[in-house]
Amino acid sequence: MDTKELLKKVRKIEIKTRRLSDHIFGGEYHSTFKGRGMTFSEVRQYQFGDDVRAIDWNVTARYNEPYIKVFEEERELTMMLVVDVSGSELFGSSNQFKNEIITEISATLAFSALQNNDKIGLILFSDQIELFIPPKKGKSHVLRIIRELIEFTPKSNKTDLAVALKYLTRVMKKKAIVFVLSDFITEDYLQTLRITGKKHDVTGIRVYDEREETIPNIGMVQMEDVETGQLQLVNTQSKKVRLSYGKYYQERVDYFQNTFSKSGCGVLACRVDESYVKKLLGYFKRRG
Repeated sequence: MDTKELLKKVRKIEIKTRRLSDHIFGGEYHSTFKGRGMTFSEVRQYQFGDDVRAIDWNVTARYNEPYIKVFEEERELTMMLVVDVSGSELFGSSNQFKNEIITEISATLAFSALQNNDKIGLILFSDQIELFIPPKKGKSHVLRIIRELIEFTPKSNKTDLAVALKYLTRVMKKKAIVFVLSDFITEDYLQTLRITGKKHDVTGIRVYDEREETIPNIGMVQMEDVETGQLQLVNTQSKKVRLSYGKYYQERVDYFQNTFSKSGCGVLACRVDESYVKKLLGYFKRRG
């Protein structure tokens, strides 16, 4: 992809997702994800109705009239986007691939965080850490994240979520808002997620295509595993084959939902042909 085409794509995503985050998600994001606590701001004279527990007795003694401490929310937060860039994300039977929807959702979340003056960071993963962008503030930083989501080429096509979660726990010492975006066609991350969920506010966003849920009856078809490159001739006329695949897929969906729920993490599923706007807004409202 040349620079001109890349900038055009970045601009297109910025316009679409910036408008969403400005008009829809900014306030919802702020009310959903609270600051780290209350921090001292100033003292002022006591007024009728103020909580007597907030009286600053040292200042009150000095001026011979009551003063109270005023606190405000320590608002600054850090958002981490943990994004799956394995081969299975390059699939889509509708107008968009899964990775394109993931990019749009990530951009919407990033601009919502930017509007609230929070830091945003990015981890791209396959079965290894492909890229880490440390959290920073600013529009130019968000645009860099979008550029990487659009044009980054991973070294591996495989998936290992546990690797990404371990890395996140190691590099992020303070509590962060974490969104993990993937199709979650993987397993064996329960123990790692439990540890991560205790330290951070984690939400898993599963992006999927309806064609992944079942295999249609279309005869003998050569299929490729995009993560391993392995080719296999599959008889889709076989009911046993179709049921076996459906069971395999559903087991991974159930594993995702159960694992995230048991770990105290949020769960959100979005099909590529559905409105992720409604899904995100509904999730924020439920959380708020």
